[in-house]
Amino acid sequence: MPPGSLIHLGEVKTKHSELTLFRYDAQQLSESNATSLATLDTKTRDGEVLWLNVYGLHDPELMRHIGEAFHLHPLVMEDILNTDQRPKLDVYDNHLFVVTRFFSYDKQSVQIESEQVSIVLGHNFVLTFQERPTGSFDPVRERLRANKGHIRSSDAGYLAYTLLDVIVDRYFIVLEQIGDDCDYLEESLLYRPGEHMLQNIHKLKRETMELRRAVWPLREVINSLVRNESGYFQHDTVLYLRDVYDHTVHFIESLEALRDLLAGMLDIYLSSISNRVNMEVRALTVVAMLFMPATLIAGIFGMNFVHMPWLEHRDGFWFAIALMGGIGSFMALIFWRRQWLSRRLF
Repeated sequence: MPPGSLIHLGEVKTKHSELTLFRYDAQQLSESNATSLATLDTKTRDGEVLWLNVYGLHDPELMRHIGEAFHLHPLVMEDILNTDQRPKLDVYDNHLFVVTRFFSYDKQSVQIESEQVSIVLGHNFVLTFQERPTGSFDPVRERLRANKGHIRSSDAGYLAYTLLDVIVDRYFIVLEQIGDDCDYLEESLLYRPGEHMLQNIHKLKRETMELRRAVWPLREVINSLVRNESGYFQHDTVLYLRDVYDHTVHFIESLEALRDLLAGMLDIYLSSISNRVNMEVRALTVVAMLFMPATLIAGIFGMNFVHMPWLEHRDGFWFAIALMGGIGSFMALIFWRRQWLSRRLF
């Protein structure tokens, strides 16, 4: 296929595409919902900011209409439909294109669910494309409706910053949930390590690798936005973007610390299993050593000699049993004093 071909690549996560349009300025706000672009007024006007959010990326025809309405580059529409993109920033003549990802953590399956989020920033419009409704941008919508903060009185660049800030803040929620599971695993490993814990450790390591692959390039994306070479952000907004950049760096550092903790947990698991095997071998060794004197005595008295002590004695059998028991008890006392016998051993 030639470059710019509109083909959806990825999982279909919603049956029908949904569109939400916000048009606002400092004095007024209008909100519209639709399933097609034809019923929405997408004309941009001076002094207003237009935010169009799209749920569902499996309709190439809808994407084509949106691209024509906002004069988007064909490569932008192609990247939006390909839901396996790595975070990146592309600069075009009349808009910026940012790709990032949303994450959510399922504690039951110990798995991270990921979906692509594309943001297109123009001089007075912002377009966001999501694979399915998640409610992640609901705080931004509530701020618009309630006219809280500077969002209604600011330009489209400030709205784009707000959306990026929400995305980065959600990363910390996922990181905290994974950290809680790591703490629980670490405590369990010290008491009774099991095979399922090893599986969970490997799952968590794999999920943290996925987080790292998504956030590491995002740091460079936000750093490029902070430099503001394209001029889409005002000076005050650049200061806020620096804060998002700091949050991204902090998240990466916390994620690296979590990965080191998981690597240490793997060492703890292997050490615990090795120590458990050593304890079991020691228990078997103690039992074998306790019966070795009895085996030796029984072997001696089992030799085929004519003249053997105690063989013809009436209480010779009980003498041999007492000797076996006495030596075994003496050895058990020695093992106990050396703390080789304990509840943990058996």
